[in-house]
Amino acid sequence: MAAHSLSKLPTTTSALIPNHRTKLDSRPNSLLSPWLGANSLSLPPSSLRVRTQESKLHPFPATVCLSLPTANAEIVSSTEKVPKWSWRAIKSFAMGELEARKLKYATTGTEAILMGILIEGTSLAAKFLRANGITLAKVREETIKLLGKADMWFFSPEHPALTEEAQRVLDWAVDKKKKSGDSGEVTTSHLLLGIWYEGESPGHKILAGLGFNEEKAKELESLSTKPGFIDG
Repeated sequence: MAAHSLSKLPTTTSALIPNHRTKLDSRPNSLLSPWLGANSLSLPPSSLRVRTQESKLHPFPATVCLSLPTANAEIVSSTEKVPKWSWRAIKSFAMGELEARKLKYATTGTEAILMGILIEGTSLAAKFLRANGITLAKVREETIKLLGKADMWFFSPEHPALTEEAQRVLDWAVDKKKKSGDSGEVTTSHLLLGIWYEGESPGHKILAGLGFNEEKAKELESLSTKPGFIDG
């Protein structure tokens, strides 16, 4: 009889213990404490509130990773595959825009793109310039001498518009790459050579004043077009 009664008891001891934790866990804003037993420690709702709202971010256009602005209708309407810009060229352009803003200029010119190449600093073009004694400090100094200082109360737009010379430099770089027949990217070397061949631009004048010449331009072009060489 005793054995028969025992067989009806729960097989586990957990069934003998009320499941207080399950009930308490369902209570919002409460903390369990082993020293308080079944009691709970309640906190104000605000202390346990989790911030779920995501920070508002300014959307970053995906196209900027593939191309830079162009005014060449042939490039826009062409059915041919337009070569992509290297990430170093994109960064150089972005740094040029930022430099134009720092100098409080209303536009992004060839001089700003030249400074952007030097600020980025890791490309063949930037290394070539430094090897020939052309540094960011010198280019910035020559820029101020040539174009002057902006009004201290003037604030540049977030993206200063490109000058006509700067736009032609970008279009020249793309066109040069397309004519080469290579499948690679448009690089900072194309940007620098584009600035040099834009003869009346501030960037060209600054380069010439710092010792850059046609011979050096051909040397850079030769270095950047070596078989197997990957420039950025």
